[in-house]
Formats: sequence, structure tokens, C-alpha cells
Amino acid sequence: MRILVCISNVPDTTTKVRFSSDNTSIDENGVQWIINPWDELALTRAMEIKEDGSNNISNVTVLTVGGAGSEPTLRKALAIGADDAIRVDADSTDAFYVASQIAAVVNGGDYGAVLCGIESSDYNGSAVGGMLAEILGVPSVSAVSTLSFEGDAAVITRDIDGGKEVVSVPSPFVAVVQKGIAKEPRIAAMRGIMMARKKPLQVVPAVEADALTDYQEFVMPEPKAPCKMVEADKVKELVNLLMNEAKVL
Repeated sequence: MRILVCISNVPDTTTKVRFSSDNTSIDENGVQWIINPWDELALTRAMEIKEDGSNNISNVTVLTVGGAGSEPTLRKALAIGADDAIRVDADSTDAFYVASQIAAVVNGGDYGAVLCGIESSDYNGSAVGGMLAEILGVPSVSAVSTLSFEGDAAVITRDIDGGKEVVSVPSPFVAVVQKGIAKEPRIAAMRGIMMARKKPLQVVPAVEADALTDYQEFVMPEPKAPCKMVEADKVKELVNLLMNEAKVL
């Protein structure tokens, strides 16, 4: 069985976001790109499952939808341990378009499981995994915190209100994973970095698909108001501020 891990190429969380002069796109100058943190945990768990030896997982593939600038991020995933990588040569315009591109790759391959992070750290849409499963017509499980295999079936623990739920899902399926799927993201060793240079990275053309959303303008949030200090003995002033300015009372 092969596992496909969907990778988002996102700005480092410490990057200061800037927009183009007309505020219609992100200014990518000086941006450090990384693997989306939730996808990195999904990849780590996929590698752990493959290395376990008690299942029939034979290959871990990583995939992203993006331009040539996303290839260094795929190489990082290969250095972590993925066997091969696929880049769909298209801009990731919206969730439905991305899900459609991934679905075309899945339909052309023999993947028993597809792992997606619960969201990407740039747009935080939390939509691609569910859309992908719907397009493929396969079962999907969200809020996945543990994943293992018994034969061709997956045993999954998912977080629910007030507790946890354990389910068994036949292959193929889509798992939308969250924090807890792996303890810590795996860091590439020097040997892995050297080996990643020789691992296959396939570039495939995009299929026809409509984007269902269009971004008109990006706007920075309003700056936070300065902190007001109130002396300890001025309780009435504090109450007045909480009621009339902060409006929390």
C-alpha cells in the first residue's frame, strides 16, 4: 500500500507579511517557505508507519500544488524520508481547485491512504481534505489524532466533544490529521538531505478545474490599542474602562 501526504508550501510563521502595492497578492520577496506544520506532522506519522514493519505500507509520496518555487519545500519532505514527490504545476488559487488537482493525481495512482493536515497556516481554510474525499468518493475521517493499520484497514482515533472516538476505515480513505498525530515533526539528517537530491520529483500538468473563490483585496488587521495602566486604588476607573471601552462587563 502507498500513502500520499499532501504538503502545503507556506510562509514561515515568523515571517512579516507584506502585500503588493495594490493589496491583491502577497509580496513574496524575502519570505522563508516551509512545510505546513500540520502536514509535517502527517508526514512524520506516515514515515513511522512505513518503518514499523508490521503493516504492508511500501511507499510514502508527498504532493503539493504550486509553482517551481515550492520544489525546495518538497525536497525538504524528501530529506525527512518520503520516497518520492509530485508537484502539480499550478497556482493554489482556492481549496476546491487544489482538491481537484490532488484528486486527479490520486485517481492516477494506487494510494491506499491520503493524509492532509487539518489546515494550512496561511489561509486556515480547513476545507481541502473534506473536498478531496468528496471528489474521490471515498471515506474521510477528520480530527485524526492517532493512525495505525491492521491489514488494509486503518484504525483511527479522532477527537470529539467530551472524549475520543475509535473507528476502523477500509482503504482507500482520506485522513484529516491534527496536532497529536505525531509527537514531534521529524527533522532531516544530513544523510537524508544528500539522498533527497537523487529522489524522484515529478512535475505534472494541472487538470481543468474551476476556482470557486476570488480574492479581491488583502487588508491588514487594525493595530491593537495601547495598554492602559490603572492604579490599584482606582477601582471605579477600572470598572468604567471595562464597561465602556473594553465592553467586557
